[in-house]
Amino acid sequence: MRLGVCEIAAPIGEGGMGQVYRATDTKLKRQVAVKILPPSLAADHDRLARFQREAGMLASLNHPNIAAIYGLEESRGITALVMELVDGEDLSQRIARGAIPIDEALPIAKQIAEALEAAHEQGIIHRDLKPANIKLLRAFNISNGQFWHWLANRR
Repeated sequence: MRLGVCEIAAPIGEGGMGQVYRATDTKLKRQVAVKILPPSLAADHDRLARFQREAGMLASLNHPNIAAIYGLEESRGITALVMELVDGEDLSQRIARGAIPIDEALPIAKQIAEALEAAHEQGIIHRDLKPANIKLLRAFNISNGQFWHWLANRR
């Protein structure tokens, strides 16, 4: 399936605001994540407007521990958010393997706090912060791969 410049490859997750797919941005030749808004939400004018507003707010965030928003695509009645693809184990998977040693847990907690602080400084509040929404990357560089979709109220 193709959506704008994105060639959709495979599903990688699902949440309350839609399904996330691995895709290729054919114009920039890079792997991306594409979150497709369910038709029931896209058909609701108020929810769609809120989604678009929130996507714009989140696109203004620039932090190494928050997945980057690349764009908002609308094609053939489908609305989708295109964002940085964050590969890696999520924190819930790491927790399931057993206790996290303090020397591993502290850098993770610090990076989560720094990401939240950056968002809060922009008036964005994460309303679904949970281990499954936090990706762990090599050397414990985390990125909250679903940060954009659980959003946010302006202060």
